[in-house]
Amino acid sequence: MGWLGWASPTKATVRQGDCTRCCEESARPASAAPRILLKYGTSAGHSSTMKGYVYILASKRNGTLYTGVTRDLPGRLFEHQNELTPGFTSRYGVKTLVWFEEHDLLTAAIVREKTIKKWPRQWKLNLIEENNPQWEDISWHLMAS
Repeated sequence: MGWLGWASPTKATVRQGDCTRCCEESARPASAAPRILLKYGTSAGHSSTMKGYVYILASKRNGTLYTGVTRDLPGRLFEHQNELTPGFTSRYGVKTLVWFEEHDLLTAAIVREKTIKKWPRQWKLNLIEENNPQWEDISWHLMAS
């Protein structure tokens, strides 16, 4: 399961602030309009007890990179590869899974993703090339899990 972002109350499944351990914007001013966190996929339980994945997609070797986080990596990858979600990856053709990391807690995966997003590009390239020097599509690894 992953996060698509903020939506109107009619499209949401979880209210912002219902989960203070994983909702970042719970400290919004009271005057701000209520916002809803939109989830995709299905889940049972609290997000801090679910596995999470941090992943990097590439358009080609040394091409455009996208770093993301999700609970359902195969499902999210399907969305990226079939351009089901408009945005950065569909705009720039970023579809090849070149690196991913599994975390026991979704919250840990979110922290790791935010950390990697702040890294210089060369550090991300080094991370990919440590385990995938040919920049091959490693999505087949998801079928084994």
